[in-house]
Amino acid sequence: MNIQNLVRANIKSLKPYSSARDEFKEFTSDLVFLDANENPFENGVNRYPDPQQIDLKTELSKLKEVPVNQILLGNGSDEVLDLIFRAFCEPKEDNIITLPPTYGMYKVLANINNVEEREVLLTDNFEPSTKAILEVANEQSKLLFLCSPNNPTGNSFSTEIVETLLKSFKGLVVIDEAYIDFSSTKSWLTRLNEFPNLIITQTLSKAYGMAGIRLGICYASSEIIAILNKIKPPYNINGLTQKKGLKRILNKNKVELEITKILEQREKLIDKLKTISFINKIYPSDANFVLVIVDDALKRYNQLLEKGVVIRNRTTQPLCENTLRLTIGTKAENKKLIQALKEL
Repeated sequence: MNIQNLVRANIKSLKPYSSARDEFKEFTSDLVFLDANENPFENGVNRYPDPQQIDLKTELSKLKEVPVNQILLGNGSDEVLDLIFRAFCEPKEDNIITLPPTYGMYKVLANINNVEEREVLLTDNFEPSTKAILEVANEQSKLLFLCSPNNPTGNSFSTEIVETLLKSFKGLVVIDEAYIDFSSTKSWLTRLNEFPNLIITQTLSKAYGMAGIRLGICYASSEIIAILNKIKPPYNINGLTQKKGLKRILNKNKVELEITKILEQREKLIDKLKTISFINKIYPSDANFVLVIVDDALKRYNQLLEKGVVIRNRTTQPLCENTLRLTIGTKAENKKLIQALKEL
């Protein structure tokens, strides 16, 4: 596959903006920086941050075993996804394929970028239909979004199905792995270099507990990353986010301990949910949430809200009639949820 054939013509010819910190990268303490029109009075944030986030990417590279030049960071995964749209999808001409029920921002970004969205519903067991996807795709189909583990269903897609799509789809396949740290399934990062059309997005918002700093991660070939770097804002990751993110990544043991506790609580919560009479089905989960079918989703949502418990009503999503999505909380929070459910 020639990736350049997928890039928008204006992006190919684009000359990216070069910031002061792009032009001079040699940061040492005895230099006087008079190049970026910064306020010279030191307060911890008076200087522009590293536009390429090298320290953060270096540690991510070690952690994920992916070269630095195959990593791009975004202001949340949503910025990463938007950059992918802007680099590869020609407005009013190209289309993307999504697999509802899934993460809603794919549709929003398609609308923002004036790109047609073609929806192919998941099967009844929440797997992609390879045949239906390839039938709806055409020469203008630039992106296929696979959220695995999927939100809101919680399941990881079949490895065989994803591999077939990677080999057969003529555009880029974006695998959203926001919840991969909670899954028993291996990340597709282990096979990143097998497929030139593979893009993987991850985040520090879920397992790493850093939702407030907005840090999304994109892994792809060095060629794709170079294209995205051309159009990203020069200082899209602020200095405070870089420091907080780096500190959290280096604290690997604490992150792993928290993930273990969440997984333990997930199993305990599922056992307790089985005792609730109006819960008709509990779907298996590879994420930090559980999707359940109840007798009346809106009624139960409002009842829980009155008891001080906020969950997500997903009944408006395709294939999700009368479903509620329950995030795995702390032991105390889960206990409060179960107690509230028992009182209904």
